[in-house]
Amino acid sequence: MNIFTDFEQRVRKAVEAVLRAREIEGTDLSRITVEPPRDASHGDLATNAAMVLAKPLGLKPRELADEIAAELGGDADIASVEIAGPGFINLRLQPEFWTSHLHGLLGLGTGYGRGAPTGHRVNVEYVSANPTGPLHVGHCRGAVVGDAIANLMGFAGHDVTKEYYINDAGEQVNVLARSVFLRYREALGEEIGEIPAGLYPGDYLKTVGAALAIRYKRELLDQDEAEWLPLVKSYAISAMMMSIRDDLKALNIAQDVFFSEKTLHEGNGGRIAKIIDALRDKGFVYQGTLPPPKGQLPEDWEDREQTLLRSTDVGDDVDRPLVKSNGSYTYFAADVAYFADKFARGFDEMVYVLGADHGGYVKRLEAVAKAVSDGKAQVDVVLCQLVKLFRNGEPVKMSKRAGEFVTLADVVNEVGRDAVRFMMLFRKSDAPLDFDFQKVTEQSKDNPVFYVQYAHARSRSIVRQAEAEGIDVSALDKVDREALSLLTDEGEIALVRKLAEYPRLIQSAAQAKEPHRLAFYLYDLASAFHGQYNRGKDQPELRFVKPNDVRMTAARLGLVQAVAFVIASGLDLVGVSAPDEMR
Repeated sequence: MNIFTDFEQRVRKAVEAVLRAREIEGTDLSRITVEPPRDASHGDLATNAAMVLAKPLGLKPRELADEIAAELGGDADIASVEIAGPGFINLRLQPEFWTSHLHGLLGLGTGYGRGAPTGHRVNVEYVSANPTGPLHVGHCRGAVVGDAIANLMGFAGHDVTKEYYINDAGEQVNVLARSVFLRYREALGEEIGEIPAGLYPGDYLKTVGAALAIRYKRELLDQDEAEWLPLVKSYAISAMMMSIRDDLKALNIAQDVFFSEKTLHEGNGGRIAKIIDALRDKGFVYQGTLPPPKGQLPEDWEDREQTLLRSTDVGDDVDRPLVKSNGSYTYFAADVAYFADKFARGFDEMVYVLGADHGGYVKRLEAVAKAVSDGKAQVDVVLCQLVKLFRNGEPVKMSKRAGEFVTLADVVNEVGRDAVRFMMLFRKSDAPLDFDFQKVTEQSKDNPVFYVQYAHARSRSIVRQAEAEGIDVSALDKVDREALSLLTDEGEIALVRKLAEYPRLIQSAAQAKEPHRLAFYLYDLASAFHGQYNRGKDQPELRFVKPNDVRMTAARLGLVQAVAFVIASGLDLVGVSAPDEMR
């Protein structure tokens, strides 16, 4: 029920008729679009057909627009066709079209806007924080954005897997184990003093150390580090991942797969060695040297011959090292093996949701995709900018428990999951976000999550009011077309038009990996709904419930039900509840 896709096909047929009359063949029509006009007063739909075709055809845009308009004028669903500016074509649709569309929407319920299965398999990897500490507010934004992208893509018709990559290999988890061992000694009564530089200082590790002491008593104290390190590391990673899962659950996030980086290294290099050999056979791996990077040399730069990925052949800025001087694999080598594993699992598209400080990963991941999949798999990297926390306009101090940051749990516990999720999406992910604890708990139009949730609660309140007046509300999704045809007020039709944008919004937001579009749409829909409700206060004839006119009430309650369906659907995709009542 995407009216924009529908009318795009109708416009193309009209164009084809014009071209046949002119005996023109082989014209590319792929650039034709149908969209909502920027100014609603210009009509219901607008198409660029004449503008994008005039130059290739050697015609004047207005001349071509006149001919296309004449063809479209014969469409029974189109009330009028107007040409604007240099050749844009604006369409106004018949009132009966909107009645029919609303009827179809009610029949689909919260499934309205869902795309047909595409068979396209998508892996969305997000959060993937090192299991060395609790999730902080920076992880929070990536978690919400990634989860909403996955929900959107699934609703748009793709087969989506939500994934978390556990960075449980490398020196940082050894540091975690040593930090936990220190807290283990502390739990046994030792005086540990100030936490040594290089170890994790947060109090959150005290509980892990205490649990370790309960399980092993003083047994580990008699062991050398080589003996206790693997045991403590495994225990600590397990404990931290349990904490991370709990934090994600509190945010209404449950990934389908938790992939261990360690498994890529098992068996003397395991899958990393295999993919390097495979890429070497394809000519992408060679022994060579890298020129020094411009500016200050990074600590890990090595002036020596090494094993490199010829990533510049597939769009990267520089070739990338795969093996360190000590023979161990680089982090990038694990990234290559991880992508290869995803591709082997049958994914057509891999979405990575990363922090803004990972901007340098974009080209290298795109290069890896081309090298490993021969260009068959698509990579999309979504970057999330920083979140700044405020309370009454003042920056929020860091968490004592975490040591260096405000935890995700702290934020969710204070303002609730719904406020966190919605507000993390109420700005494009690549723009910085200011999150004020006071503003996100206000009950006003200035608090977007409250405003949208209140619209859903208001819709349920209107239905309860009608029921209290003795009106049958048992089948609002089955209001007949004849009754719906009574909806002729400009505000009512405007609401239907806004509802009709939802399927297109789902597809475009999913394709662009921009869930903020859905948050903005829900706010606009809520605003239109509240606006129509308020009009009824001043003009009683526009009220949704008219006890003396059961037929009109049924039609308007159908419209209210449609608004409720779409808001509930949209809120579900962003992971926010749709309350029936609000206090």
